[in-house]
Order: sequence, then structure tokens, then C-alpha cells
Amino acid sequence: MKFRSFLTVLAVVVLVLLLSSAGGFYWLVGRNPSRLLSNEQGSVPGAAIFVPKQAPVMASLLLNPDQLEAFQLVSTRPAERRKVRQELAQLKQSLLATTGLDYERDVQPWLGQEITLAVTTLDIDRDTANGQQPGYLMAIATQEPQRSREFLELFWQKRAIAGSDLVFEQYKGVKIIAAKASAAEPESVATARKPKPSKYRLQLEEPSAPPTAAPLPTLASAAVGDRFILFANHPKVLREAINNVQAPDLSLERSTVFTQAITALIQPRVALTFIDVPKLTQLLGKKLTAQAVQPKTATNTTGTLEKSPTLNQTLIVGFAPNQYGLLAETALLASDRQTADNDAETKTTALPLLAQPVGALQYMPSSSAIAASGADLDRLWTQLTNGLAPYKTAAQILEQPLQALQTRWQLDISADVFSWAKGEYALAMVPPDPISAPGKQPDWLFAAQRPQTEAGQQAIAHLDDLAKQQGLNVGPLTIGDRTVSAWTRLTAATNRVSQPLNLQADVQGVHASLGNYELFATSVAAMDTALKASEHPLLTDRLFQQATASLLQPNNGYLYFDWAASQTFLEQRFPVLKVLELAGKPLFSHLRSLTLSSYGEQAGVQRGGALIQLEQR
Repeated sequence: MKFRSFLTVLAVVVLVLLLSSAGGFYWLVGRNPSRLLSNEQGSVPGAAIFVPKQAPVMASLLLNPDQLEAFQLVSTRPAERRKVRQELAQLKQSLLATTGLDYERDVQPWLGQEITLAVTTLDIDRDTANGQQPGYLMAIATQEPQRSREFLELFWQKRAIAGSDLVFEQYKGVKIIAAKASAAEPESVATARKPKPSKYRLQLEEPSAPPTAAPLPTLASAAVGDRFILFANHPKVLREAINNVQAPDLSLERSTVFTQAITALIQPRVALTFIDVPKLTQLLGKKLTAQAVQPKTATNTTGTLEKSPTLNQTLIVGFAPNQYGLLAETALLASDRQTADNDAETKTTALPLLAQPVGALQYMPSSSAIAASGADLDRLWTQLTNGLAPYKTAAQILEQPLQALQTRWQLDISADVFSWAKGEYALAMVPPDPISAPGKQPDWLFAAQRPQTEAGQQAIAHLDDLAKQQGLNVGPLTIGDRTVSAWTRLTAATNRVSQPLNLQADVQGVHASLGNYELFATSVAAMDTALKASEHPLLTDRLFQQATASLLQPNNGYLYFDWAASQTFLEQRFPVLKVLELAGKPLFSHLRSLTLSSYGEQAGVQRGGALIQLEQR
């Protein structure tokens, strides 16, 4: 493994650490308004009364979509407004493409101030024998109850004309309409169940044909009172939603965890996402070491049984537009269900460390595609390794690159690298010049405050020893008027037999001590960029300042992505990102930058924020 690869992998590991600590990925369709919306913000979604306490996820838009459109047009240059209107019209109509309905004619007149989507259960019939079918619920607020009921009638009339068989049901005074699907429909929760073959059946016996199941509903709706109309993928989901209204203690609205999560958000919001992290991970097909529903036993390598911890992690995200983009506030509530939730001694506190951006950013150029900064990398590493320990899949994201480093370099990355990075640090990816260096891999810069302890200084010197163990030469190199230390691999080359050998130096890494910081770079050009960064540092860049201005202080630093400059790199490292880009095309097509920050942990709640900057039109 080349020493350059060592620095590159280390940089990726640090980015994964910071991305994890910021609370996850934030995305929704929106635009950049000129001011905060003036209607009521910060209220609890009214549709939470329909959603059960055990729901994996709920997302709510807490205002009429037309208000977002109005603010989008206000923030758009007059010459571009026609194009914006066309994009929005296409988006609206695409949502109704298979219904034969028109948004402006059939939906807009009655649409109210809330749209809520929820996954209510991981399996509608709670029978694993016939596969897992999640329950989906959509609640749409109405400001014209009569017109919304007329909309439902028109909707089902068109479904009937298209050939759907309709089923009508009265349940506790509410009219439910559902459409039947073919018994062979793969998405149906009640697909024909085949009998399990007996293990005593003879091989020559002809198995009997499975019974044909009657067509069952896959789409259902109901109008509940004068406030909401509901859609679901099965009438059972609607029946449970109605039960939650009549027995409110069953609903998410009355959940203690939901109430605590809502209280943790202190900023105005126009949209809200509530996530039960373990259950959502199960829904996405992730296997957890710690299950969210019941404790279970696991077999360790010694063959004995050990009990897995049962974790309850809840993430809530509030969204609000501001003058720079779309602002997200996050709160992660985590507790061990084996301990009392009201035990104050079990609530941890880790106050944020920084009241302003770190000085190490002065060595990161304004052209940085990705930049991360903070303090006490060692503490961050410890917190994340402990927090991700119960989750095998998430822990592997960190373990795999670290194992490769530790095996090839014979080092303990926690002791040899993270242990001395207790002060301020900054990390940046510098993209190559597409004209002068097409196809070149991006360079990395890492600046860390110099440790004052002897152990820390020895740890830094040990990196030179590691380079020598890999057959590299460690020696001085002059860049401008500064002398730095370069890790090079010397090779002898010649074109003709009669000519003497020429020595060629392949630089694997560069190390410099500047002021109170230690700098590391993957190339001479990258180090030269760092030395000249004071002329145009990222810290004073207008876009970076806009991206960080809306995030709270104090905090634990920033993780900044310039989307245009980092998109290719991120897509290569995380292929699933392309799927997200396709699903969130209206956002990603206008995305300018993403900035994440952590506000620390207090009373067991980890708080953070993010700003999604969109292109100015």
C-alpha cells in the first residue's frame, strides 16, 4: 500500500466519522425563499393522531405546497420564473400521472395546510410466513371538506372506469373505499399462500395446486371528519388509523418519545420528519445486532450466549427555509430500554467545543470540494465507535478501511493517529485541474493542532518511521521559501543503454510544521496550495460563510460539500447516492452545497443542524 493511499484512506475515514456524527443524510424537495414563512410554525402535525406509536417513520409538510411555490418565484429572477413554473407544473402532474386527474382543477381548491406520509408498520398482517409488506399511510389536510369528498368520488370513478373492482365498507362511522388487485399481484399483502409441503410426502406424489386467493385491496381511502382525507395501501391500515383517533393513547401524538423529540427542536419549521432509527433500518433491509422490538440472544465466537443491547433511537428533523437555503435542525434521542428513561444519571452530556470556526481552516483553499473541521478527533472517534457498536452494518463502514490500514501498516490507528489529534483540525479534498491534470485523483490536505505532550509528538514522528518501513525516503524539500518534509520513492530509469541512470522521485506524501499546526498533503502541489491558502482561504469564502452562518454556535465544527466539485468523487465511493439523486432529482438538480454540524449532546439528546444551499436563479 502506497503512503499516498494511506493518507487518502485516512481522509475518507475522517469524513465518515463526521458525516455519522452530524446525524445522517438530509433531503427533500424545496427552493430558496427570501425569508421565513409567516404562518404558524413549530406545531405538531395534526395527522400524528392517525399514526401508531410503533411507526418506523413519519414525514409532514406543515403548510400548503402553493406557499412554497410562491416563495420560490419570489426568489427567482424574472427571466427564469417561466422555467420554474414549468418545472413545478411537471412535478405536480407527474404525481397524478396515472390517475387522470389535474392538480389545479381537482386538488388545489381543497388542499389544506398539511400533508403527512408515514410507514405505520413493518408488516401489515404481522405474518412472516407470507413475506413482509409495510403499511403506508398518507393524510392530506382539507380546507374544503365537501370538495375533498367530491375529489375522492371522482378519483374512484376513474379507477372503476379503468377496470378496478371497488369494495365499500363502513367502519366505526367512516366510509372506506378500496380497489381490488389481482391475486398474483406481487405487491399485495395477501398474495396467495402456498401450503407448506410435508416432509413426509413421497417424492413421486404429484403436489396439489395451491388454492387461488380472492383479489384483495392494495389501495384504500377514507374521509375522516372535516379535517383529513386518508390514503393507504390496505384497508387494515385505515382501520388502525381510525382506531388511533378513537383511542388516542395508541397514537404517535400521545407518545412520550414523540413529545420529547418535538420539544428538542427549538427553531421554526415548515416540515418535519420523525424516524424510529432501528425500525427504519429494518425496513431498509439492514441487519442490526441490536433489535428494536425485543431483546434477543446472539452466539459469540466462543459458543456461549450473550444478550444484545436493546436500543431505542429516535431521530427528528425539522426543516425551514431561510435567506441562504433550506435549514434543517436535528435531534437524536438514544436510550437503552433496559434502563429507566427518567433516570437522570443515565443521560449523558457532551457540550460543543467551538464558539467559532477553527483556525486550521486557514490552510484549506477556497477551491476545496469537501472540507471538515472540528476539535478533538480522538473524542469523536471514541463516541462513534461506542455508539455504532450495536449496529453491525454501520460499524463495518468504519472497520473495513481501518482493518486494511492496520494490517498493511502494522499500526493502531486509534493510538497512532487519532490519539494525538486532540486540538483543532481541518481536512479538505482539493479537486485536480480538469484542464492541466485531466483524470488525476483528488488530493487531500490535513491540518491538526500540534500536540504539546511528548507522547503526541512521538506519535507524529512515528509516521515518518512508518514511511521508512514502506521503503520511502524521508527528506527535506523546498517549496517557495519554506522547507517541508517529503516522503518519496526513488526509482532509476534510463531510455538508452549508453546513458547513465536517472533518479526519479515519486512523492507519496508531504509533511510540514506551520505555526501551531502540523500539515499533511498527498502531493507537492497540494502542499503548495495549503501554503498559499492564506491568499484565498475557505474560511473567508463567501459561499462557505453563507453555508455556516445559519448554523448554531457553539458547535463541534462543520462538514461542507461543494456539490458540483465533489459529486463525481462521492458517487464513486457511495453508488447508492445515484439512486437518491434519481429519487430527489428536483433537489439534486439545483443543489449547490450541503453543510452539516453537530451541537453536542445534553440530557441524552444529540442535536445538530444542516444547511442545503440551492443554486440562485
